[in-house]
Amino acid sequence: MDVQEIFWLFVNPLQAIRGVRDFLELGGDVLLIIMVTTFILWGLIFERYAYFRKEFAHLTARHIANWQARKEHKSWAAHRIREMMISDARLKANANLSYIKALVALAPFLGLLGTVTGMVEVFDVMAVTGSGNARAMAAGISKATLPTMAGLVVALSGLFFTTSLERRAEHSVRQLKDSLDLAD
Repeated sequence: MDVQEIFWLFVNPLQAIRGVRDFLELGGDVLLIIMVTTFILWGLIFERYAYFRKEFAHLTARHIANWQARKEHKSWAAHRIREMMISDARLKANANLSYIKALVALAPFLGLLGTVTGMVEVFDVMAVTGSGNARAMAAGISKATLPTMAGLVVALSGLFFTTSLERRAEHSVRQLKDSLDLAD
C-alpha cells in the first residue's frame, strides 16, 4: 500500500470495510471469532486504563481522606481498617485483569483452531482433486495461516498491555499503602 491508498482508506470508509470483509473471507470463520475476541479484549483493556485514569484516583483520595480523618492509627482496629482499605483498592485495581489474561491466552488457541480448519480444507481439496494443485489449495492455506497470524498478534499485543496494567495496579496500590501511614 502506498500513501495514496492509505489516504483513500481514511477518506472512503466503505473501502476500508470492504478490505476487512475480504480479509475475513480469506481467513475463514475462525478469523471472525478472533475479531470478536479482540474487540472484547480491547474493550476490557480500555476500561482498565479509563478506570485508573479517573475512578481509581477518586478511590485512593477517598481512602486517604477517611484514614486521615481517624483520630488514632496504632490500634489493632486501625491496622485492620488500613488493611481493608488496601485490600479494597487492590481488588478494584485488579478487576477484569483475569478476563483480559484469559482472552490473551485464548487468542493463540483460536489461531490454532483456524490452522486446523484451514488444513482440513486443504486436505479436502486434495482428496477431491486427487492431486496437490496449488491453486485449488490456496484458499485452505490462507484459512490456515491468517487466523494463526491474527491470534498471535492479538496475544502479543494483549500480553504487552496486560503486563502494563498489572504493573500499574501494583504501583497504584503500593502508593496508597505508603500514603496510609501508621504514625499519629
